[in-house]
Amino acid sequence: MQILRCLALSAALALLPGMAFSQGKAAPKDAKVYFITPYDGQRVRGTFLVRFGLRNMGVTHAGDDYQNAGHHHLLVDVNDPIDPKEPIPQDKSHLHFGAGQTETSLELPPGTHTLQLVLGDAKHYPFDPPVVSDKITVRVRQPVSARSK
Repeated sequence: MQILRCLALSAALALLPGMAFSQGKAAPKDAKVYFITPYDGQRVRGTFLVRFGLRNMGVTHAGDDYQNAGHHHLLVDVNDPIDPKEPIPQDKSHLHFGAGQTETSLELPPGTHTLQLVLGDAKHYPFDPPVVSDKITVRVRQPVSARSK
């Protein structure tokens, strides 16, 4: 009986790594996430509007597990690729829009910044294949009031 328990435990432990990496819900091959605004290379000042576009999938809340639907994540100045086997981090560079938002007002310090969108599933994992926008660059200019002082 103890041998049987050991075998069952060994089998369960052997399956755990596969279960941990079984994320990555399927996405349609023609799904696309993109920026409506700003456009690549745009110069902005102060707080600016970022609007997200999505084609051939739907937008839903985080936690809602609907087929072919997810929620947006905005990556700000992120150089490292997203790990498809890990949930998308949540910090000042990985902004989550789990209420189904399709736009945001963003304020960044003056300088050059990169923006990229990633669509995440109900548990914040990237889809398979990943639904990721092209990375765009925006140039944030000094506010008018700061330049005149």
